[in-house]
Amino acid sequence: SSAADIKASAKLLAGDLLSYYHGNESGQTPGILPGPPPAGDYYWWEGGAMWGTLIDYYHLTGDSSYNDLITQALLWQVGPNKDYMPPNVTASLGNDDQGFWGMTAMLAAENNFPNPPSDQPQWLSLAQAVFNTQASPDRHDDTCGGGLRWQIPLTNNGYNYKNSIANGCFFNLGARLARYTNNHTYADWAEKTWDWVKGVGLIDDSWNIYDGGHIEHNCTDINRAQFSYNNGVYLLGAAYMYNYTNGSEIWKDRIDNLLNATINVFFPGGIAHEIACEDHNSCTTDMYSFKGYVARWLSTATQIAPFMADTILPVLKTSAEAAVAQCTGGDNQRTCGFKWSTGVFDGSIGAGQTMNVLGAVSSLLIGQAAAPVTNTTGGTSIGDPNAGSSSSSLNRVTSPVTGGDKAGAAIVTMILLSAAIGTFSWMSLGD
Repeated sequence: SSAADIKASAKLLAGDLLSYYHGNESGQTPGILPGPPPAGDYYWWEGGAMWGTLIDYYHLTGDSSYNDLITQALLWQVGPNKDYMPPNVTASLGNDDQGFWGMTAMLAAENNFPNPPSDQPQWLSLAQAVFNTQASPDRHDDTCGGGLRWQIPLTNNGYNYKNSIANGCFFNLGARLARYTNNHTYADWAEKTWDWVKGVGLIDDSWNIYDGGHIEHNCTDINRAQFSYNNGVYLLGAAYMYNYTNGSEIWKDRIDNLLNATINVFFPGGIAHEIACEDHNSCTTDMYSFKGYVARWLSTATQIAPFMADTILPVLKTSAEAAVAQCTGGDNQRTCGFKWSTGVFDGSIGAGQTMNVLGAVSSLLIGQAAAPVTNTTGGTSIGDPNAGSSSSSLNRVTSPVTGGDKAGAAIVTMILLSAAIGTFSWMSLGD
């Protein structure tokens, strides 16, 4: 298809995606998709992921129709300390959730998305705030030899779990901040995080990336479920580290190995496939959205580490073609499902399914798009290296628990007992 055809398809998909969003309607909350459960299907993080998809849509197509909506959404959710930790999401707030909003703010800076008014927090400073809160000693401990926990508050199910996606978002953000600011401190954290993930066995010798492990087992009880967005977030971060280190052979070797594993595992026959849940029809709402992030991140990686392009671009093309071919559902006869390899609409609909196809289609325009900028190559977003320093620790209770928090959250002894014996993991193994 021509660029014009791709843009026309992407425009329809963007409109269809936003049909699931009601945050700009009277009485609704800007920035979030309907939820969290049981109020709606979507957790807070997926709203942040959606705005990232739409920032890329604007960057790749030039269509600014939704820019004001994106800006409103991203600023509404920053929270009182401008660090993407709004109090009303504390009961399910993970490092990965905060990380997705931080990566979207970083993307806005890298894509030179229009800056907010001067009296509002700026994109780069928001990304730095997220990074700084996650680099805080409050988030790091010696269990499992290091690494971020999945959840932030100790009262949350999953606080005793250290997983790939939480650490992957932190690694990704650190690598990108290092390149944008040329500040080696960010790169040091990225290196440290990569080394921990590899050392603890979440990335194995065959370059499979597994979900996580529990601290009471020293993270040796690894949940071997594999999810495509883990591979995507680490590959993009590794591409940024390769770029930041001026083509380090160490990072090139890591990319080559992980990229080959990613294509082999998640793109059978050249078409994106979510192996942990797709064949068994066991995907959660979260999992329905992973394919689109991978397409976007892999396409951007070809700009940051161009040697990746020969492997990535053909697969993105065949995968996008398959994605579009199954978008035949609904009254409009273009509603997208989840399974791309079957060639037929599977009846599974939602924001994630549509966002996947939008990400895949718009990524086909990557060859015509400007590469991510830095503060020395045209970036205009204003940063604050101390952003997030005034953020409060969610694990030091200084005010009464509100109705929005989990029932019984103040009963610390019960919480600690639950955390000690729990084996919670949100991911389905797909069995």
